[in-house]
Amino acid sequence: MMQAFYWDCPRLEAKEFEWWNFLKEKTTALSEAGFTALWLPPASKAANLGGMSMGYDPYDYYDLGQFDQKGSVQTWFGSVSELAQFIKEAHEHGMQVYADLVLNHTSGADEEETNLYDGQKRWTKYNPGSGKFARDWRSYHPSYFERWDDQVFEGMPDLCHRNPYVYGELVEYARWLIEEIGFDGLRYDFVKGYGTWIISAILDRLYEKNGKSGFSPFGVGEFWDSDSSITQWLKETNSFTDNPVTAFDFPLRGRLKTLCDTYGFSLKGLMEKGTLVTNGMARYAVTFVENHDIVRTDPIFNDKMLAYSYILTHEGYPCVFWQDYFNWGLAQEGYRSGIAALVKVHEQYAGGATDILYCDDDLYIMQRRGSGGQKGLVYVLNNSGRWNGRKVFTQWAGTRFIPLAWRGKDNADIPSEKWTDGQGATDFWAPPRGYVVYAP
Repeated sequence: MMQAFYWDCPRLEAKEFEWWNFLKEKTTALSEAGFTALWLPPASKAANLGGMSMGYDPYDYYDLGQFDQKGSVQTWFGSVSELAQFIKEAHEHGMQVYADLVLNHTSGADEEETNLYDGQKRWTKYNPGSGKFARDWRSYHPSYFERWDDQVFEGMPDLCHRNPYVYGELVEYARWLIEEIGFDGLRYDFVKGYGTWIISAILDRLYEKNGKSGFSPFGVGEFWDSDSSITQWLKETNSFTDNPVTAFDFPLRGRLKTLCDTYGFSLKGLMEKGTLVTNGMARYAVTFVENHDIVRTDPIFNDKMLAYSYILTHEGYPCVFWQDYFNWGLAQEGYRSGIAALVKVHEQYAGGATDILYCDDDLYIMQRRGSGGQKGLVYVLNNSGRWNGRKVFTQWAGTRFIPLAWRGKDNADIPSEKWTDGQGATDFWAPPRGYVVYAP
């Protein structure tokens, strides 16, 4: 998938109130590059308390840019009709579209009122212009329905999901986004702040889409924590659902940052437990290199393509960051050295189980066995300052291997084709501080 936004992108791209149209213009190119899904920022009208907002402070869930409130009719990204046109265009190009769902909190209340549970005043009276999902103190914590709240997000009032009214409204909101607006999946923001059961209820429901019933949406949760905490959250969320949710693999991203930015990192660390991918949870992992939050506080500074080469060849569902692809020159479409080449490798070859064929401190060689229409591949990662390689035994005997994607630090040499012998063995190499993906 492509994360089709970054923080303050409408202003920084000079596309204020035009982001949906801007994405529509990019749809053909993204589809041709091999992307199959686009993750959008929160589409609902936000509080906009300090100016136009990225949407993580929702005010009116049902205002997608059609009601004159909070300083504008459109959202910072555009109008509801422009959003609908963009989604239609993405679907015509065979791509899914994922909505960012902020269910933990809201902002921009119209009135301050007294919470009768504890007697304190809070900004919890909402009269949204859409006329849907009006809220007062009973919709928030603390509440007669739930005395304990998990985590508060930046002081915004937390919705009480145990209130049957709130629960029903949020489930209906998810249905509306999928069935009427056309979204195909949901990214759940700040899932630490509320119970897993509401996500299970949304994902396990069968929806009507394109005139057919029985549609199950994709889901991914933002649980920014250790692998054990994320795994426990996944187990709780997926215990009673036939449509399991996935999670962003934050521990893997931390490990990949160390690979890129820390001198002397041992490639043996890529095999160690402690990430969803290495813990055998790859089917539930959305892998990534940067996102709109982490890039502002803990970005990768060096050799970022090493991280992209890993997530686009290994198991998991890789997510490419907009700024890396479009703004910081890492797409390199038409060349073998950028993200675009790796996306094509991922779509056409990166299938099946993973086998580590060799690993030491500076050399890592892996094969994907292939599955269905994906033929499999051999991936070589080199952490040393010179060309590095080794003879390994693959599953392919007497097979020609062509280098499809590669990059080396301060090195423009082209990797050579390889042939395996009757036992499937040959030597595979990668350039200094670089990688090569070979395909049979």
